[in-house]
Amino acid sequence: MVEVPDCAVAIMAKAPRPGEVKTRLCPPLFHEEAAQLYRCFLLDKIKQVSALEETAPAIAYIPDDAKSLFEAMVPPGFTLIPQRGADLGERLAHTFQKLFACGHKGVLAVDSDTPTLPLSYLQTACKLILEPKIDVVLGPSEDGGYYLIGLKAFHPELFFEMKWSNSQVLSETTRRAEAKSLRIASLPTWYDVDTPEELQRLRLSLDSDHQTPAENTKLFFRDKSSFQERKRS
Repeated sequence: MVEVPDCAVAIMAKAPRPGEVKTRLCPPLFHEEAAQLYRCFLLDKIKQVSALEETAPAIAYIPDDAKSLFEAMVPPGFTLIPQRGADLGERLAHTFQKLFACGHKGVLAVDSDTPTLPLSYLQTACKLILEPKIDVVLGPSEDGGYYLIGLKAFHPELFFEMKWSNSQVLSETTRRAEAKSLRIASLPTWYDVDTPEELQRLRLSLDSDHQTPAENTKLFFRDKSSFQERKRS
């Protein structure tokens, strides 16, 4: 019998296709560039999750026809799960349900918009979700959402009928968890990259912090020398 790792980590991912990802970054980016950047985000996140020890890595992808694309992006050992549902909440719930059915004792879902997120945050989350006195792990985003959520058991009420993409997602998730007497652990706050201002922040961060891995994302900015010229014009 194959031993199942206690913790599974799923990257929530979209196919990096022009006009379908990172459209809020256009301008200053062109749609093709935004798709290229998002592909770099994915590659860096895949590499980061691959570095976690004694975990089961996964990609929860959308749309359905993108399976072969993601198969080519991930190393051996990744589980590929098609996202199912009408909104992000249903898709998250389906991902958790599928991974818990595999026998994992804890499941984490992490976004693909945080290329500079420290690996130590994910390592901490993997440890916390297996602690006896913790039921939920949350990684707060600066915009009021979360970049990571971890569960020790399936709690669909944390996802269904949620108003997504607003500044109340984290607080509402916390309220629902507390209403179920679930014990919460929080990671440090981080930022995702959805706006031109956050894009500029990312570029400056990568320029100044040479310790941040994110090699694919760094290469994107190195290759897109025209980005700054378009931003100034």
